[in-house]
Amino acid sequence: MAELHLTPQPIIDQLKKNDVTHVVWLPDSETNFMYERMAAEQSIDLVSVCREGESMAVAAGLWIGGKKPVVLIQNTGMFESGDSIRGLGLDIGFPMVMMVGYRGWTRHGVTADSAARFTEPILDAWGINYYLVETDSDVDRISTAFEEAERIQSPVACLMGAEYG
Repeated sequence: MAELHLTPQPIIDQLKKNDVTHVVWLPDSETNFMYERMAAEQSIDLVSVCREGESMAVAAGLWIGGKKPVVLIQNTGMFESGDSIRGLGLDIGFPMVMMVGYRGWTRHGVTADSAARFTEPILDAWGINYYLVETDSDVDRISTAFEEAERIQSPVACLMGAEYG
């Protein structure tokens, strides 16, 4: 069986397909593989933040200003961002897509990292739907997340698995 990978270009193609104007992010070990390709993409602006908790406010400001941001943070940063997700995502009806680096995720056995074990239960507790994106064949789920976020006027997450090519 061929080894499965997640590579930058199909993800960027999905962002472009969904008219994303800005990627608000804090680079992490699960999503840093995309940095060079995103930085080279002329149609998408990268907005770096110092802490993940800032990402929601920055993205909400861009959205209010008529732009279409995506938030790209690690699951541990999503935990830190809880109050911002509640107040600036859920409470104002912000159709935000969060691409969440799924630190500690493994489909090969026991998941020892508590960050991975808590990710889905926390999203469930917040009532945020999510899609697992592990390989290039899964990237169409990013478009599904954008469609759903618009339809329900609420945040939707893409959990970005850790098997990168």
